Amino acid sequence: MGYIIGVFSQKGGVGKSTTARAIATTYAKAGWDVKVADLDINQSTSFTWLQRRLANGVEPVVSVETFGTVSHALRNADRYDLTVLDGAPHASKATAEGAKRADLVVLPTQLSLDDLEPQVMLANSLVSDHGVPAKRIAFALSKTGDSQRELEEARDYLSATPYHVLASQIPEKTAFRRAHDGGLSVVESPYKGPRDQADALIQSLIDRLESLA
Repeated sequence: MGYIIGVFSQKGGVGKSTTARAIATTYAKAGWDVKVADLDINQSTSFTWLQRRLANGVEPVVSVETFGTVSHALRNADRYDLTVLDGAPHASKATAEGAKRADLVVLPTQLSLDDLEPQVMLANSLVSDHGVPAKRIAFALSKTGDSQRELEEARDYLSATPYHVLASQIPEKTAFRRAHDGGLSVVESPYKGPRDQADALIQSLIDRLESLA
């Protein structure tokens, strides 16, 4: 079976699907056979993103399918080099199931305590209640603004936890929203500065995954 990366959140709007799409397209560009399992059956935003990607002829092609359960999502995971679980915008039984099956659990978060605290609570629950090893959990800072102080405070907050914090961050940029509108991921944006930051975060994620293998 190939790798499984789970991208989960306790609440919506923290950059979960943004991160999942960036992971998938990065590996697909490297020649991996990648599947994104969109577990948000109510909105299916990653699946509709794929439709825009296909309509615009964006390469490489990334397989995206919507699933109601993790067990269905992973039924054919052995056919892919990488399966990315794009979780629902709230923690659930499926979150725990997916986290236990994943080689790496990525928890995106914005910089405010309103986002940081629920994601740390989710991480703690995955470890204490569901037996997910703490070393397999990594935080990804997403939708960050232009305040270096706020960024440093968020990193300091997360550094007090037992979890890994990925290097770099995905900034909040109009260019990234426009990229998604065109079926691109943030690592495919034509704007170099923001793209380089997103690339660096995904490379940090790749390094973390390989260190756990």
